[in-house]
Amino acid sequence: MNQTLNKSQEYIETSWRALQYFNLYRFLISLLFVGLIWIGQLPEPLGVYDQKLFAFVAHGYLLASIVIAVVISMQMPRYKMQVAVHVLIDIIAISLMMYASNGLDSGFGMLLIIAVAGGSILCAGRIAILFAAIAALAVLSQEVYLQLFRYYPPPNYTHAGLLGITFFATAILGHILAARVEKSEALVKQHEVNLESLARLNEIIVQRMQAGIIVLDDEYRVRLSNESARMLLGLRENINNRPIADVAPEITGQLKKWLDEDGKYNVSIKPSRGEVDIQVSFTQLKSDTKFGILIFLEDLALMRQRAQQLKLASLGRLTASIAHEVRNPLGAITHASQLLSEAGQINNEDNRLIEIIMDQSRRVNTIIENVQHISRREPATPQLIEIKPWLAAFVNELTARKNIPKEKVKYSIKPEAIMVRMDSSQLYQVLWNLSENAIRYSTGNILLELHCGIKKDSQRAYIDIMDHGPGIKEEVIEHLFEPFFTTNPMGTGLGLYIASELCEANQASLNLYNNSDAGCCFRIHFPHMQKQHNVI
Repeated sequence: MNQTLNKSQEYIETSWRALQYFNLYRFLISLLFVGLIWIGQLPEPLGVYDQKLFAFVAHGYLLASIVIAVVISMQMPRYKMQVAVHVLIDIIAISLMMYASNGLDSGFGMLLIIAVAGGSILCAGRIAILFAAIAALAVLSQEVYLQLFRYYPPPNYTHAGLLGITFFATAILGHILAARVEKSEALVKQHEVNLESLARLNEIIVQRMQAGIIVLDDEYRVRLSNESARMLLGLRENINNRPIADVAPEITGQLKKWLDEDGKYNVSIKPSRGEVDIQVSFTQLKSDTKFGILIFLEDLALMRQRAQQLKLASLGRLTASIAHEVRNPLGAITHASQLLSEAGQINNEDNRLIEIIMDQSRRVNTIIENVQHISRREPATPQLIEIKPWLAAFVNELTARKNIPKEKVKYSIKPEAIMVRMDSSQLYQVLWNLSENAIRYSTGNILLELHCGIKKDSQRAYIDIMDHGPGIKEEVIEHLFEPFFTTNPMGTGLGLYIASELCEANQASLNLYNNSDAGCCFRIHFPHMQKQHNVI
């Protein structure tokens, strides 16, 4: 709306400026006549018939042009009224000077044509015909007056008629040209509005994209960047108009290699201030633009997760089908084992074998239930959670159910007033799973540490789940969140996978934040409160 008003205001100012230029022409013509009068060099036929009248009209015409300049600067009265009055003054003044200069033979008819043409262009519409009619009547009236009251020069009705026809032709042509110009201006303005709307739409799309976008000019300075790019690079400040070498030196090195044709189109880097590995893609823009290079930044973990989801989608359907088919024979095995255990004359060795069958059957049943839970997972219903009381209640329940002294579980919240948006039951399930793992592998006096805070750069809340165990082996890390992968002979391999899936359903993320011989730390990253999309 503001841009449309600005364009309209610009059009109005352009019209008034054109009126000023036309008045400048009026001022210069009248000044020329006045100057010739004052130096006594007025050439024939100017003022031949009535020099006093010519001098009076020329001085009045000059004074009128000065007054008109003041009125135009005030822009009062309205534009069209001023154009009509100015053209009328031109016709009257030029007609009087024509009369004082021996009529049509003086050549003042050309000045009348210019006045009519100027009025027709400045004020498009039927009023242009009115200007032509007034000018034609002025010329014709002058010829009639010459015939009735003067004997020299003789009237020339043919010349007057041709001049009148010229007036109308000029007015019509000026009207057509002005209409075409006005139509072209309207079309240009519409195109400008469309282009501005499209540019604004493109800007909104770029800023809302999850992928990072950086556009460099020919001097490798950042001309455009979106918020995702700054977040992936771990930057909070505006990076526009800064050299890419200052913003992300890691990208600069790969960019130079790519430009020298020694590097790859896609490269993976770890920004010095960022939290995640990112994939960088380079694209050379056209040479006729002021922009040189387009850089795409994508979260490598997210890309791997998408690829993993594609592979696991079919696996999930397959395992769900297998689980359904396995449940029937598993029920038969369990029922047969129970009947066998109730039969008499079974020695201890046979009882032990029956216990093994029952234990493994329960384990298989647990796996089936987990698989079915994944396949029919309920959609998340995020809600606002105040972390401090929620986490305190969670720790109390955990220590009570696990029969652990409270001093063996530490937790902290800084700042204390932290709010997150997530499905409370799903957050409970994720945190319970991670806490159980931490307690299982911890060997120190402190079995579990829970730390909640807010990252300064991204303003995203997080919870760290830390243990004091031996850490995770390097060859195991890349398989941590894969289903059915476990190092525990009695485990199902679905705990971390389900926890990761539940976090993703709430637009949060779960990753291994730290790993060492003194223990490991898993971090739950909650989405930004103001940028979280509605979960369907």
